[in-house]
Amino acid sequence: MSEAVAGDVGKAARTSDGSPGAGYLPYVAGKLGGAVVSLLAVLVTAFFLFRLIPGDPVKTMTGGRQVSAEQLARYREEFGLDLPVWRQFTDYCGKALTGDLGTSYQFRAPVVDKITEALPNTLLLTGTAFVLYTVLGVALGTRSAWRHGGLGDRFHTGLALLLYSVPSFWLGLLLIIVFAVGAGPIPGLFPTGGMETGGEEGFAYVLDVAHHLVLPVVTLVAVEYGQTLLVTRSALLDEMGSDYLTTARAKGLRDAVVRRRHAVPNALLPTVTLVFVNLGRTVAGVILVETVFSWPGLGGLFYQALSVPDLPLVQGLFLFFASAVIVMNTLADLVYPLLDPRVAAR
Repeated sequence: MSEAVAGDVGKAARTSDGSPGAGYLPYVAGKLGGAVVSLLAVLVTAFFLFRLIPGDPVKTMTGGRQVSAEQLARYREEFGLDLPVWRQFTDYCGKALTGDLGTSYQFRAPVVDKITEALPNTLLLTGTAFVLYTVLGVALGTRSAWRHGGLGDRFHTGLALLLYSVPSFWLGLLLIIVFAVGAGPIPGLFPTGGMETGGEEGFAYVLDVAHHLVLPVVTLVAVEYGQTLLVTRSALLDEMGSDYLTTARAKGLRDAVVRRRHAVPNALLPTVTLVFVNLGRTVAGVILVETVFSWPGLGGLFYQALSVPDLPLVQGLFLFFASAVIVMNTLADLVYPLLDPRVAAR
């Protein structure tokens, strides 16, 4: 692309003072419209998908006790399961659009309250892991790309690919066996699960939660950092052959300055998108890891609801998870043109 064409493309999304131009508004409208359509599709999917799960929620809630047909009918009427499917669907959509996700069958509490109760625990776990694997992935990806072909690059790339392909639940179980239960000369150093021992207060409570946090966070970081590393490495390798880096070196800039001030900022555009996507997954929680470590978050709550099945809770959590990912993907789409104005002009 010539400089004249590149300049015209940039002006379509950014004015002379650096603020978003007229081309940005149609771009935003299109992305927001797509997000709304996706949310409506998720709303419909959440209702019909989980009704394919075998089992009777009412019979499951009775715990195998002998219950008369009249009592079962009364339970179904209480939860609205005696209504035709189309009526259940319209009631569900109407309430969901007003923020009412229904009442949990097994907890007899509003679904919104159960989500609000478990969300901080999930954010503590996945948020801590998110910060660690993002920083680790970007740092190692940058180093590997800048010294590509070397021993360090081959080691980090190979390890990232290996860990990224490992199932998180399998790695979690392995860490529990080795570092919680103890294997051979290695004693059990960490709890096997849960979020706290109980009975601790103040700073001792903080240390207790941190102690329980170690193994699940290590599991998430080990499995997730590889994706950030590989994306950062690939993007930086694409930038390293650019003419502007050759010009910067010709001006006498040190290699570290060229990398830090010129190459890395331009190469981080794909990584920024990945960060927003991972943020959505952070809010959504990690079902398998939370289940393996008995972490009282949204993932563990989803597993409990799925085993009943607790339809309102499952639907509400699914809708919450999907909405978080859609919102973060949309934010990534909206931020990207601000970093690279050519995107909005395409």
